Amino acid sequence: MLSASIEDYIKAIYALQTDRETASTKRIAERLGVKMASVTGMIKHLAAEGYAKHKPYRGAVLTERGKRVALGMIRRHRLIELFLASTLGLSWDELHADAELLEHAVSDRLIERMFEYLGRPQFDPHGSPIPSRDGSMTPRHSSRLDELALGDTGKVVAVSGRDPEFLRYLTDLNLRIGSKILVRDRAPFNGPITLRVGSRTIAIGHEAAARIRVSVDAPTKGARKPKPEVKRGSRTSRRAHKRR
Repeated sequence: MLSASIEDYIKAIYALQTDRETASTKRIAERLGVKMASVTGMIKHLAAEGYAKHKPYRGAVLTERGKRVALGMIRRHRLIELFLASTLGLSWDELHADAELLEHAVSDRLIERMFEYLGRPQFDPHGSPIPSRDGSMTPRHSSRLDELALGDTGKVVAVSGRDPEFLRYLTDLNLRIGSKILVRDRAPFNGPITLRVGSRTIAIGHEAAARIRVSVDAPTKGARKPKPEVKRGSRTSRRAHKRR
């Protein structure tokens, strides 16, 4: 049985690889809140045990053995989050920290009981897929909100679940899994993105939008893209007023 520390390192490397980031010593240290010297020692240990390899310019890369451990831990984490939300009523911003502790403590038997009790779920409360016992995950086509074009419509299907402040921010905006959105405006120079959410209009920054994934609707034939919103007093609005 692996220690909680080793499991955390393996999961952190997998997360960085999945986000297409190099699992460098610095990035692993930042993600886990540990010193770089500790990371260097752990990577050597993981390599010696066959869980990872260290490649120049690519950082730590998990072996197939390491990936199996990572997916097993992710399955535990996401099932625990869903159990805490469904049975105890914890809000989505309260789940991550407790699941981080419990994922190392509960038995495989209890995890499988949770899976059956919850109805064999495919996604956790933040919309992330729950790996099956063999490591496979339900595919879902989605795009980052900050990559959507003006006029795109779709449904929020997943959000980053690690940062409770970010999740509370989304709650304040009433933006959650299943919310239907329309991109009304995109300010230049990485300015805010204006969304229509139901009957409401909200603005969200690029950093937050990059943590939200949307299932984009197929374009409707003949549908017109909305024009960017023009604020009163802007150069564009003054030109339009002169033409009138």
